[in-house]
Amino acid sequence: MPALRTALLQSSGELGDVAANLKILDEAAARAAEAGAGLLLAPELFLTGYAIGADMARLAEPADGPSARAVAAIAARHGLAVGYGYPERDTEQHGVLYNAAQLIGAEGTTLLRYRKTHLFGDFEHHWFTPGDEAVVQTELGGLTVSMMICYDVEFPENVRAHALAGTDLLLVPTALMHPAEVVPESVVPVRAFENQLYIAYANRTGPEGDFEFVGLSTLAAPDGTARVRAGRGEDLVVGDVDPALLAASRKDNPYLRDRRPGLYGSLV
Repeated sequence: MPALRTALLQSSGELGDVAANLKILDEAAARAAEAGAGLLLAPELFLTGYAIGADMARLAEPADGPSARAVAAIAARHGLAVGYGYPERDTEQHGVLYNAAQLIGAEGTTLLRYRKTHLFGDFEHHWFTPGDEAVVQTELGGLTVSMMICYDVEFPENVRAHALAGTDLLLVPTALMHPAEVVPESVVPVRAFENQLYIAYANRTGPEGDFEFVGLSTLAAPDGTARVRAGRGEDLVVGDVDPALLAASRKDNPYLRDRRPGLYGSLV
């Protein structure tokens, strides 16, 4: 099975300007497709910006809203899957917002939708309701792909749930802030190693309101290495998710097989 070339868009886009951010995403998709990528991942809340205050409610959209249709057109035009973060307005519960992400396939069809389950800080707790579905999966390029958002990946039990469900590639749109550089530099590669999967971690970058995003977007492999890592500024980096490496690493590192769940009941 061929490798899935994966592009990570490291950008904070234009704060509060959905149209501008869709244009940035379109341009990144063109560059990613030219580099042979079959998947492009953008950061957390990419379509609107993160530090947008009361505009969060104004700019939030349903999961199948106009921005989702615009991203579907981008994916179809460039022939690659696109994952991105956005604020979701629940159409059945008035006033309820989710910090959400979705993956749209190369044909323009939605492959999966996810709502952030572990909210970070006062800002997110003020605006968002936590999601209640930890593992949402789809198939892409022969791989089992799933998604979480930023802080979610810092909980070992959360990533282990994905590993036990058979995830091969975990997509993590993120908005990681200074001084938490240890997450992309150390935590994400360790999560990939201990769970024997790939993690694609796409971050925002630079100052935004009261926040300072650190970049360092990373594609971490199951052998614990960073196959590609961005710097601190705006960037588009590309790396391969290799099924052959995944199979070999799982054979050499049988953590999931050697687990003793009966000893871990106190964790839950």
